[in-house]
Amino acid sequence: MRCRLTHQQSDCVRTRLLHSSGGQSLLEIALILPILILLMGYVIDFGYFFIAAANITSAARNAAQYSIMGYQGPGQTTIPPAGPTSAISSVAASAMADMTSLLDSSTTTTVQICTKSLGMSGNIPNCSSYGPSGSSYTPDTDPEAPTFVLQRVDVTYTVQPPVPMSFFSVSLLPSLNFHRQVSMRAMD
Repeated sequence: MRCRLTHQQSDCVRTRLLHSSGGQSLLEIALILPILILLMGYVIDFGYFFIAAANITSAARNAAQYSIMGYQGPGQTTIPPAGPTSAISSVAASAMADMTSLLDSSTTTTVQICTKSLGMSGNIPNCSSYGPSGSSYTPDTDPEAPTFVLQRVDVTYTVQPPVPMSFFSVSLLPSLNFHRQVSMRAMD
């Protein structure tokens, strides 16, 4: 459409702007880019949550097995000590070693160990907690006590999202407490 330099020139300019698609792509990117960035942040956070859940489950299972068998196996004469986490051969150190790949695991992980090496209260082993204070869990009595002792390891980890996202100072994804518990029987 050609326009002459007349009073219709303003109508001609409006028509050209309405039919032009020069800024359409830029507008689409400006609208979609924040949504894509938000989705990528959520993908990273939820992926990390699944990795943390797998590590916590593995740490509890490995520590419970070590509390019964130790490194040597069933023929071992002594039960490994429950803690502290600084003692390399302790059950708590074994659980914390499995958690080292997670962010801030040394400051946000609590390991509670209920084992015969801490003593017994009737048919229930005594418990000790290592790491920041957290919830306390009570072990069950083994159904075949006193022949068997039910040893328990609880691992609690506070998951902080690796990509913190907030909207007007409100966290879109809060920190979560993951708890895994494993009980294994040891022959007394």
